[in-house]
Amino acid sequence: MFDVFSTKIQGIFNKLRKKGLLTKDDVSATMRELRVVLLEADVNFKVAKEFIGKISEKAVGAEILKSLDPAQHVIKIVKDELIEILGGDIPQVKIESVKSILLLGLQGCGKTTTTAKLAYKMVQKKRRPLLVGADPYRPAAKEQLQILGKKINVPVFVEGKTVIETLEGSLAYAKEHKCDCIIVDSAGRLQIDALMMNELKLLKQRLNPEECLLVVDGMTGQEAVNIASTFKKEIGISGIILTKLDGDARGGAALSIKMVTGKPIKFMGVGENIEQLEPFYPERMAQRILGMGDVLSLIEKAEESVNSEEAKSLQQRMLSQKFNLEDFLSQLKQIKKLGPLDQLMGMVPGFNKMSGGMKVNEKQLGRTEAIINSMTRLERKKPDILNGSRRKRIAKGSGTTVEEVNQLLKQFEQLKNMFGSLTKQGNKSNMLRGMSGGVPGFRR
Repeated sequence: MFDVFSTKIQGIFNKLRKKGLLTKDDVSATMRELRVVLLEADVNFKVAKEFIGKISEKAVGAEILKSLDPAQHVIKIVKDELIEILGGDIPQVKIESVKSILLLGLQGCGKTTTTAKLAYKMVQKKRRPLLVGADPYRPAAKEQLQILGKKINVPVFVEGKTVIETLEGSLAYAKEHKCDCIIVDSAGRLQIDALMMNELKLLKQRLNPEECLLVVDGMTGQEAVNIASTFKKEIGISGIILTKLDGDARGGAALSIKMVTGKPIKFMGVGENIEQLEPFYPERMAQRILGMGDVLSLIEKAEESVNSEEAKSLQQRMLSQKFNLEDFLSQLKQIKKLGPLDQLMGMVPGFNKMSGGMKVNEKQLGRTEAIINSMTRLERKKPDILNGSRRKRIAKGSGTTVEEVNQLLKQFEQLKNMFGSLTKQGNKSNMLRGMSGGVPGFRR
């Protein structure tokens, strides 16, 4: 998410930090570079101009240029302005109490999947949502919603010849079956047209939703901003959900949409899986972009996805030197629940600088899991018994090579020794160095 954009901005500030005391010319040169990066990221040119103007005005003050660490002051100014254009202090959707949500959007933006993702978040809060497929024109949309509803064990209502008839029926169904929230997946179009807008106006008027959220594809850049502006003008929206931010999105939509439309981003889709919808926090996103990490989101992910008792037991085994390959497999599965590893690493403060270019290889993690799964339970508990013939059998069963099996066992031993060293010395400074060579899936 915003990888290229973030890397370029961090590169600009790394150069700034090396200068010591700054001059107005240094600040001007930095602003020129920053403007180019913003425009390359497809940020609206008016937003980019205003953003740079505000930073420049604040960054050339005498108290900053004469301070002991002027670069850090400039970075703080950029962070504050980033938070502002991303939305500032926005009210979040109250998943615990909201009674009705209407989702709008064009075809292909991920609206139907997002509808189910919102319902999944409510199920986690012990709520009973009802999914409503208010799209009488595309049978596949109803079928998709029914499949997703079944997957998360949430009822789906799709009956009715017209949009209003479907809505009326769903309201009665929700009351009868004691559903505490209605989430309506409205009909999409390939493009905005008058018929679509009139129908959505009627739907919104009848439902009177607490939240009217527009789903837009984050990969469409400025087109997403244009779509949001039209829906805001024609229908009225309370917020925006940006999808597909796990892809090659340059970030322009996220950095422009609040300033242009006046409506905040409430959620962001960061993957295709049902759990990969995150609340959008401008301050946390600004910190990620500037390489400051996002520890709060990382903790929240862990609390939602990881079994606390299992994690505690695993930690005790790691520190007591009883850690074996069965524990390691359990650890890999817990990590996978948190989402794509490149996203997780982006939440670790200063990871890019500490890692020295280290990258996450998701495929290698899959091969590691396959190797361990090809072992017997005894072999996982006692890796020392893995002789040549056993290793050959494991390689054949996992579709890998004996060399890969040997490498995994070597890395596991290094990891185990690292935990032992940390336990004895209480020295955490060696952890990353040990992991870089000891954890499959990380490479320089």
